[in-house]
Amino acid sequence: MAPPNDKLIATREIDAPADAIFALLADPRRHVELDGSGYMRSDQDASQITGTGEVFTMNMSGDHMGGDYQSENHVTAYEKNKQLAWKTAPAGQKPPGWQWEWDLEPITDGSTKVTLTYDWSEVTDEEILAKLHFPFVPQSGLDESLSKLVSAVS
Repeated sequence: MAPPNDKLIATREIDAPADAIFALLADPRRHVELDGSGYMRSDQDASQITGTGEVFTMNMSGDHMGGDYQSENHVTAYEKNKQLAWKTAPAGQKPPGWQWEWDLEPITDGSTKVTLTYDWSEVTDEEILAKLHFPFVPQSGLDESLSKLVSAVS
């Protein structure tokens, strides 16, 4: 069976308990440490994520947006110590359909299987699809995020 062409998935076993990993993921102030895309610069007065419907803002930079910009991240899934996901949009805009999802599966008390999914299956705007050429962040960016998570949670 061929892999889907509208998402990328990276998985890694990390020697840390799920609650420690989740606490880090739920803190947008730490997201720059995990960024495998190279676009994140800092959080914008973010606080700990505590549930779906919340929005946190990140300061970003990239040629695709003409330099510095802000992204708003709309939390779409929150299951403490198990799952955290958000849809990203340029500040002040409705999310156009791509989502970042972190899934945590405890293996032992001290290790966790972490899966990071970058899913653009809900992007339908032809202009966005032409401009961003999905996947906008390559597989190596997801792999790098997992490597950075190992360092950050150590």
